[in-house]
Amino acid sequence: MNVHEEKISVPLITRSAVGGVLMGLANLVPGISGGTMLLAVGIYPRFIDAVARVTRLRLALTPVTLLGVVVLSAMLAILLLAGTVKDLVVEHRWIMYSLFIGLTLGGLPVVWKMTRSFDRPVIVGTVCGFIGMAALALAQAQGANTAASEGGFALFFVAGLAGASAMILPGVSGGYLLLVIGAYVPILSGIDAFRAGLSAGDGAVVMQTVIEVVLPVGLGVVVGVAAVSNLLRTALKRFEKLTLGVLIGLLLGAVVGLWPFQAPVEPVPGDVYRGQLLDSAMIADIDVEDWPTRPFNPSGTQVGAALVFILIGFGVTTLVDRIGRISDTD
Repeated sequence: MNVHEEKISVPLITRSAVGGVLMGLANLVPGISGGTMLLAVGIYPRFIDAVARVTRLRLALTPVTLLGVVVLSAMLAILLLAGTVKDLVVEHRWIMYSLFIGLTLGGLPVVWKMTRSFDRPVIVGTVCGFIGMAALALAQAQGANTAASEGGFALFFVAGLAGASAMILPGVSGGYLLLVIGAYVPILSGIDAFRAGLSAGDGAVVMQTVIEVVLPVGLGVVVGVAAVSNLLRTALKRFEKLTLGVLIGLLLGAVVGLWPFQAPVEPVPGDVYRGQLLDSAMIADIDVEDWPTRPFNPSGTQVGAALVFILIGFGVTTLVDRIGRISDTD
């Protein structure tokens, strides 16, 4: 669908807002993809087309509005819920991951309808996308704590670039990439400091956070979103079936990395963390969200509850898609 020709409607704005919120929340969580959430609610092609048009200065009311709603919703979700989401994932990982599995699987019917037929290019793309995403998910399962970095302009610019790419690419976790390069905790800490500074009216803290964190991350995000969106727009235009097949494969493969029955395990002296042999003092300095995760055997109640949360997530995505179909009909 050409977003330039599409009319603005309340259902389209609602779908864009929900997609933006989910994208913002997803990029706070290592292992969850913001692009997957946009794909799940059915605005992914519209979002890609809107970004590509805006970055080429081909401005029109509909793409600018759609892009503004998605970005603003994502920013508000990140600003207001960064600490809450982080705590929920750390303390109730299996519940949150079950919800995200449902949200992700709910996107399959949406993309399936875009393909119109399950021909050879779609099949090839699906297989390639699934293999690539499943391989990345398995690599994530081996532990993301392989790098360490001190804060700095270059680190935060690269972090913004990586996070933006993950926001656009379904199945690739922005939080995971930030964790790999050692920027996950510094960025979330910067967000919390920025929010606290605003609440306290402390201009010095706000300005310091803007210069040290917000500015370099923001520049990286702008560059990353512009580059990746234009590449994907070209792929969807020239190789639509193959690209949509890859997106289906990414959705399916993303579920592999969302196995809910895993929990953070505290490192013990003698473990290797970010290339260092740990002792008791070093372990005390490691945040809980950076602990490695290990699978556990769920109880029957947990399995049943997980299925319920998956169905809830699936239902949310289906409801958003239904709202969007009203927009398409209008």
